[in-house]
Amino acid sequence: MIRSDVCIVGGGPAGLTLSLLLLRSGVTVTLAERSAIHGREFRGEILQPGGLALLDRIGVLPGAMARGCYPLDRFRLREGQRALLDIDYRRLGAPYNQLLSIPQQHLLEELLAHCGKYPGFTYLSSHRVRSLQRRDGKVTGLTTKSPEGQTQVSAGCVVGADGRYSKVRQLAGIPAGRIEAFNFDVLWLKVPACGTGSGSASGMREVSVIRSQGNPVLVYPSWPDSVQIGWTLPHRSYAGSKDAVFEQARGEIVRALPEYRDAVGSALASVNDLTLLDVFAGCADTWVQDGLVLIGDAAHTHSPLGAQGINLAVQDAVLLHPVLTAAVREGNFGAVRLREYETGRRPAIDAVMKFQVMQSRMMLARGGLEARLRPHVARIVGRTPIGSKITARIAYGSSPVPLRTDLFTS
Repeated sequence: MIRSDVCIVGGGPAGLTLSLLLLRSGVTVTLAERSAIHGREFRGEILQPGGLALLDRIGVLPGAMARGCYPLDRFRLREGQRALLDIDYRRLGAPYNQLLSIPQQHLLEELLAHCGKYPGFTYLSSHRVRSLQRRDGKVTGLTTKSPEGQTQVSAGCVVGADGRYSKVRQLAGIPAGRIEAFNFDVLWLKVPACGTGSGSASGMREVSVIRSQGNPVLVYPSWPDSVQIGWTLPHRSYAGSKDAVFEQARGEIVRALPEYRDAVGSALASVNDLTLLDVFAGCADTWVQDGLVLIGDAAHTHSPLGAQGINLAVQDAVLLHPVLTAAVREGNFGAVRLREYETGRRPAIDAVMKFQVMQSRMMLARGGLEARLRPHVARIVGRTPIGSKITARIAYGSSPVPLRTDLFTS
């Protein structure tokens, strides 16, 4: 039996950031992660300025960046070579006036290394959650299964930070609140930059969405010397003829990105070279129960547009940190106490979801007069002071997220 103040499930940005903040506040933490971090593959790699600022204040950003990353200056919506929308992050105040393309693995390894310095940290790698423990209706811990057998963890609070298909949420009986708010999915492909004719990915300093004759394509540099490409397709259309979709994807990617023709031709040999992201919105009916909290994608799921995934996960952890620290010190893990986090956070999450739906309609919609006009309207707005306000909103969110360093004991 392992005993901790808090047991966190999921070793992603939300779970590890929360672990480190709690450990620095004198809270004992057990973190259960179903896979070995070094063997995981991630697609979300873009950090917004708001996330950069928080991670820098926590003390993990320099080390994560030293592992390898690419700074990016702007986001562009292009039609061929013509920019319909140009969001230049250099218009923001330094030093967080850029995006960062960084492998999630680099961030997670840095966070884990910092957590490992604290004696109150227990890390359970390759542990899958099997059940939640309850007493008088209150969650009091969980049981995991690993190659070595079963492990029981007793904790005042269990935090589900285990992603969009959260096992903790499922075991708690909380509906995911899935909403089909987007009309597209994404097929991801990574190709070496050396095969694009552009030399190194380090010279490509932007995230782009290219609208061409086919479906829009997302592209950005990925460490080391790679290019991440996302081909959009109508929602759930991949369930049909995958071979036909594969041929369409290969043709449209090359037409949208002719400079990557050779790289795509070499890397995209079969349908197995593509990774599908089922794009949907979701917001769990509740984020708390007695002795349990959901954060990150386990609580709310978003589109990849706007690169908000890591940003929101880190913000969630920062905002839950003072609530959980107080709960530990008070010995009160009731839903009423924990709901302080949900009540304060939900309005910002709702605002992000509404904004992402608007982004989707503006950038990816095809056909009709309205779909043709929206990008041009956005181009005009982007050159006005309103454009700067929108950039700041995407970068930092609707309101500042305070980091409670006063709670740190070390």
